[in-house]
Amino acid sequence: MASETNAPPSPAPGSVVTRFAPSPTGFLHIGGARTALFNWLYARHHGGRVLLRIEDTDRQRSTQAAIDAIIEGLDWLGLDFDAPPLFQSDRAERHAEIAWKLLAAGHAYKCFATPEELEAMRAQQRANKQPLRYDGRWRDRDPAEAPEGAPFTIRIKAPREGETTIHDRVQGPVTVKNAEIDDYIILRADGTPTYMLAVVVDDHDMGVTHVIRGDDHLNNAFRQLPIIRAMNAIEGDWPDPVYAHIPLIHGNDGAKLSKRHGALGVEAYRDEFGILPEALFNYLLRLGWGHGDREEISREEAIALFDLDGVGKSPSRFDMKKLENLNGHYLRAADDARLAALAAARIGEEADVALLTQAMPVLKVRARNLNEIVEGARFLFARRPLAMDAKATALLDDEARAILRRIVDRLAGENDWTSATLEATTKALAEEWGLGLGKLAQPMRAALTGTTTSPGIFDVLVLLGRDEALARLADQAGTAA
Repeated sequence: MASETNAPPSPAPGSVVTRFAPSPTGFLHIGGARTALFNWLYARHHGGRVLLRIEDTDRQRSTQAAIDAIIEGLDWLGLDFDAPPLFQSDRAERHAEIAWKLLAAGHAYKCFATPEELEAMRAQQRANKQPLRYDGRWRDRDPAEAPEGAPFTIRIKAPREGETTIHDRVQGPVTVKNAEIDDYIILRADGTPTYMLAVVVDDHDMGVTHVIRGDDHLNNAFRQLPIIRAMNAIEGDWPDPVYAHIPLIHGNDGAKLSKRHGALGVEAYRDEFGILPEALFNYLLRLGWGHGDREEISREEAIALFDLDGVGKSPSRFDMKKLENLNGHYLRAADDARLAALAAARIGEEADVALLTQAMPVLKVRARNLNEIVEGARFLFARRPLAMDAKATALLDDEARAILRRIVDRLAGENDWTSATLEATTKALAEEWGLGLGKLAQPMRAALTGTTTSPGIFDVLVLLGRDEALARLADQAGTAA
């Protein structure tokens, strides 16, 4: 007979509980961040609760540094949780309690198979080209047949007949024959719980109603349901959760996401690439979820619009250029003082936050990340004589230096040191000398910044101030005192 989880109606306001459950064996990578975001948005959209569980049962690989990085990354993205983090390692006794209840009620059994017997079983299955799964050899045997004091594991007694259908909110109906699910271990011989048991117990005890996770966990749902349904038969009030398995993220070439595509920790996007949290929030939102053709969606709009119906079935493609373009939009919209503080932290002690704030409207116009803002701002804090890059050095030939000398002479008499006035004066000079404006602007830019790229040249003159700007021009013109 078939067993199903029926497609649920829309949840009642306030009834939704979701969870994000990372393993602290590494930093918060981009896929995990998106899973956290979708859980957070679904709960917020429905007025529910979102919880954080740290699955730290792998004590050898779990580290405090990774836990700290995960929590810091979530906080940076603005994802808050409705209770303190729950640590799975603190709950081993509760997990074991459920295993023994299942055993006592006949929904699990003791398995006395030795490691050597299990390896021989798998070798035989490999030789016969059969699936590698436990063959149930202790499922119906009397434990009294085992040697006295022999170690044992506890295995779930999974259903063998019929099939199970999950009406996944993203994948749609998915059916698996029950015979494909083996009687897996829920409690090891040393008394420690396995992942499958711990996850089910924690989800129940946390009141989780919706399990939203990567589709690499879809098979786990079929393995976890036997525990849920057995406990529901024993105690009641162990309902099936609503499942939503999200397609994984691929690189822009369609291959599985790797470090070369951008499968890095969230902190790398913040620290190395200079991405703003609101930009990464927006980009992750659009990575597998859509609302028409909208690309730029604020946090408030995302909460109002997000639902699982908008999550696509196909893997999404991570594209760093798209992320940077979106980040550019958020940079232009960001508060100048905030950006100045972020840029100053990257520049170091020589940074002048007040000057950066003044300069920010021109620094952020074309920037796609904070690194580009910092590079664009370095001329403000350079010391004379300026170091010239190769392109600036090549540009400052004898003709350019002669032009600079004439510019210094004219600008030295200019008392109204504003962008509009300086532009008018420089254009007048270009017309007077029969030159294009670029013939004046390019050597000026090189002399003032040491590079051939910068904000608008008249903005540069104003930001540097009259004395510093004239001194830099004079240095390269060969007329400095």
